[in-house]
Amino acid sequence: MNLDPLWADLTTELLTVLASYRSRVTELDRQEKADHTLLTEADLAVEDMIIRKIRAVDPEARVLAEESGSGAWRPGHDEEPERIWVIDPIDGTAEFVNPRSTEFCSVVCLLERREPVAALIVAPELGDGGKPIVVVASRANQTITVNGSVAAYNSESVRVASLTRSARSEAPPHETAMAEAGYALKTRTTSQTLDMLRTALNLTDLTTDAPRFDLFYRPRQKVWDGLAGLCLGEIVGLMSTDVNGSRHLPVPMETLAQPEPTFASTVMGRPEAVKWFVELARDSPTGTPKSS
Repeated sequence: MNLDPLWADLTTELLTVLASYRSRVTELDRQEKADHTLLTEADLAVEDMIIRKIRAVDPEARVLAEESGSGAWRPGHDEEPERIWVIDPIDGTAEFVNPRSTEFCSVVCLLERREPVAALIVAPELGDGGKPIVVVASRANQTITVNGSVAAYNSESVRVASLTRSARSEAPPHETAMAEAGYALKTRTTSQTLDMLRTALNLTDLTTDAPRFDLFYRPRQKVWDGLAGLCLGEIVGLMSTDVNGSRHLPVPMETLAQPEPTFASTVMGRPEAVKWFVELARDSPTGTPKSS
């Protein structure tokens, strides 16, 4: 399937629709979901638009979508579709409703045989001067582009980790251990997709002071927050596992069939950092770091 026309169409529409909602963001209807994350009318409208665009090119599309719009689908007993589309209409809704923040994006990831094979990430205001950053990934071609140009991979260690967690949660022992081992830590949850993106790619030419990460970790990560990032990681040669060191991919059908499909945990990053972190987590609760 040639996805280029779909990605181009979605990018144009997303930039228009997201700009429209951002222009009146303080007026949007919003509610808090059971997991304490936000849902707005923009999330629902963007999700519906993405699903309509996908079904225009793939009428029988099976779509796993985050919100309660028209994309509600879960595999039935013994059902394993060849293709599954996974959508996060606005990843980082809490940032989206903050007029001063740009840490949000729309995400579409295509699974084939339960492997992430292609992804589109549209961050409409992430670049310098509020310019968009659009990422297109293809595992078949082993390519990633950013705004139409070949992406720059993160080629050097920076000793920074994204350990995003809820502000309501206590700091686990591994945070102290990582800080003592010389890592700078980002713990505030924004867009998980963008943190995974910046674990795989170097965006510093497009956005001033863009963080870069050697490691991304998230307990209980919903699949629509993680699959596009995992797709990028596979292309650039990062390691991705759960906190026990087991690979996520291909995604188990039992995970996709959950009412809210969720990975127990996700660790992605430079192989040496992932292996060290998994050992560190295994040593909990003391969290005493080994040499990395």
